Amino acid sequence: MRRAKRHQLLDPTAVHGVTKFSDLTPSEFRRQFLGLKPLKLPADAQKAPILPTDDLPDDFDWRDQGAVTGVKDQGSCGSCWSFSTTGALEGAHYLATGELVSLSEQQLVDCDHECDPQEYGACDSGCNGGLMTTAFEYTIKAGGLEREKDYPYTGNARGPCKFDKTKIAASVSNFSVISIDEDQIAPNSVKHGPLAVGINAVFMQTYIHGVSCPYICGKHLDHGVLLVGYGSAGYAPVRFKNKPYWIIKNSWGENWGENGYYKICRGNNVCGVDSMVSSVSALHILKRQQLSH
Repeated sequence: MRRAKRHQLLDPTAVHGVTKFSDLTPSEFRRQFLGLKPLKLPADAQKAPILPTDDLPDDFDWRDQGAVTGVKDQGSCGSCWSFSTTGALEGAHYLATGELVSLSEQQLVDCDHECDPQEYGACDSGCNGGLMTTAFEYTIKAGGLEREKDYPYTGNARGPCKFDKTKIAASVSNFSVISIDEDQIAPNSVKHGPLAVGINAVFMQTYIHGVSCPYICGKHLDHGVLLVGYGSAGYAPVRFKNKPYWIIKNSWGENWGENGYYKICRGNNVCGVDSMVSSVSALHILKRQQLSH
């Protein structure tokens, strides 16, 4: 309760309280439920072109467009990066094909050993953490990801890789790193679909609902999530003006936050939310099938 009270004082536009993570120390919480490695972005990642910011809708949510699967639960495994990766590719695959398919995080946990060549020892490591951009690299090299139902999530530390190329359901065409400029996040989300994002999750441990806009939040990124849209004015207590916000899909189940979602205020790189953002494009299914012959 003490931590929740402290977070409430520092983040008065959201509601903080007792959650299923309240009994964990910060180090236990980071180790078991986060898992984003603090790595540099790969040198060969494409830089996303600057997009115009005029004529954007005031509010936008990919859930309303049918591009987002249900909230998943990573369990006590530091595999957040794999859920952020699959979420972005699920959205991109929907944009390319019109089909929403839940993709396999366990394939990434078991099979993805991709390393950043610029960083010694910086490799995707199952329940011990990883990075979305290197997971996109793996997915390109592997040819794609299987469906969740064909390679289901267990939440266990990396086991033997059971990847079956004949069951690939979605493939990556390319991915881009979005400029560290929060003005570019909204147009990229609207154009390219849900975005893979790194964030500092310290206030998420006690979050109940509302727009989180803490006065103080570190920029050290320790959690991979999915940005599915934005709003122009979220509810805040009377003494605070309404806050524009990002809509974040988390991977801690529906019994956390706002039915598994988090709202964090836009405009000031709060908790590092604009520091590690990437978009992905999927191969159209017909093209992918042609490539497999």
